[in-house]
Amino acid sequence: MRTTAKMDSKNLLLMAGIIFVAFNLRPAITSVGPLIGAIRDETGISNGAAGLLTTLPLVAFALLSPFVPRIAQKLGSEWSILLGLTILGAGIAARSAGMLPPLYIGTILIGLGVGLCNVLLPGMVKEKFPQKVGLLTGIYTFSMGICAGLAPGFSVPLAEGLGVGWRLSLGAWAVLILIAIIVWLPQLKKTKKKTEISAVSAPKSSMWTSPIAWQVTLFMGLQSMVYFSATTWLPEILHSQGREIAAAGWMVTVLQFSGLPVNIIIPVLADRLPNQKGIALGIGIFTFAGITGLLLNVNGIITNISIVLIGIGLGAAISHSLTLIGLRAENAKQAASLSGMAQSVGYLLAAAGPILIGSLYDLFQSWTIPLALLLVITAIFTISGIGAGRDQFVFQEKDHKQKKTASTIA
Repeated sequence: MRTTAKMDSKNLLLMAGIIFVAFNLRPAITSVGPLIGAIRDETGISNGAAGLLTTLPLVAFALLSPFVPRIAQKLGSEWSILLGLTILGAGIAARSAGMLPPLYIGTILIGLGVGLCNVLLPGMVKEKFPQKVGLLTGIYTFSMGICAGLAPGFSVPLAEGLGVGWRLSLGAWAVLILIAIIVWLPQLKKTKKKTEISAVSAPKSSMWTSPIAWQVTLFMGLQSMVYFSATTWLPEILHSQGREIAAAGWMVTVLQFSGLPVNIIIPVLADRLPNQKGIALGIGIFTFAGITGLLLNVNGIITNISIVLIGIGLGAAISHSLTLIGLRAENAKQAASLSGMAQSVGYLLAAAGPILIGSLYDLFQSWTIPLALLLVITAIFTISGIGAGRDQFVFQEKDHKQKKTASTIA
């Protein structure tokens, strides 16, 4: 009984740590959108350059992601996550310095810090809670969504209502980093390096040769492209339609919070279904309908409903993406490798979103073409998600083909 109690206590501490790490994986990025106009006006940068403030973190953790398993192999997953939180905090502080070079340097550091934590969490869930991948993925994506939603809503009130300006508004999220580090510290005492090496080392077969791995990657990347484009530019889109920028910032919060229920429901549902094709189709329908409503701009009510639909679709998409990493992997090794691939290529694709959308608006001075592009991307990630929803592990199809070929030759 005592051993069970200790194990339960240990698992609860780990769950709390994962939740507080997840709290910090989006606010540093989503808090930028409502403040882009203020940053652009004060610094004199273009919309395309302003889009880099959301794009650079994605590029940074896309480039870092393939190397995260090696970093974790040397340091252990627990120490690597602490390193990620520290780098993330340093990035938030640098970005808030007020000068243009630190603005971009800090933004890159934010991406590196998020990248370390982002890649390791799915593998850690697979290793520590193998029978509850869906539930634990749902819990930490729900946690991620809460602060991702609060950040854009508080950005303008902090900057203008309290008069602290955009720098301190963005820098305020460093407090949450300090809390997460304190909650995570107990995990460092229990690190066993050999276990961590086993948990994160790459499998012998190459993940890059698996068709399902590529479908998971495309789903992850393209839904993220739509998500980061929406959270970055939705305030400006709504402002161009006549809304106050502060109110437009809160609509990003509405978008984020609309996805919270499905953050929990979708991973649990996906874990129980024989395949996840229907989930991908549903995600695509909700997102497509929402973007279409935003594009048509019929009236305020329709626009608000459209934002809720987008929030539901994209909230389901991110949690489903992370769940697929666990479901398509046979063990923690494969989960870490698939997570590195999906988040490197995936977020490199996603990085093109905010800057591309901003540049298209600069070129055409209209949001019609940028939103139409997001509709096309939504259709593509839906198709990829249906493929990734097949009930197979990443190397299972390849092994089946090899056995079939050998049988034919014999």
